[in-house]
Amino acid sequence: MVRTQIQLTEGQAKRVRAAARRRNVSVATVIRECVDAGLGRGASNRKELWERASRFVGAFSDREGKRDVSRRHDDYLDEAYR
Repeated sequence: MVRTQIQLTEGQAKRVRAAARRRNVSVATVIRECVDAGLGRGASNRKELWERASRFVGAFSDREGKRDVSRRHDDYLDEAYR
C-alpha cells in the first residue's frame, strides 16, 4: 500500500464515513473502492474492449430473425423507406 493524503469536502467526508459505518469497513477501504470504480479496476486497453464488444455483433436477432442488423443497418433503413 502507498500512503497518501487527500482533502475531502465536509459532505464527501460525511458520506464516506457513513458508507464505511453501514458496511463495517474502514474509510480507507471505501475510498480505495471509489478510486477503483472511478478509474476502472484493471482498465482494459482499447483493443481488448473492442474485441469484447465485437463478440456481440450478430449474437442477437431482431423480431424478424435477422442477425446482421448491426452490420447492414443502412441497407435495412433503405429498404424500409422505399
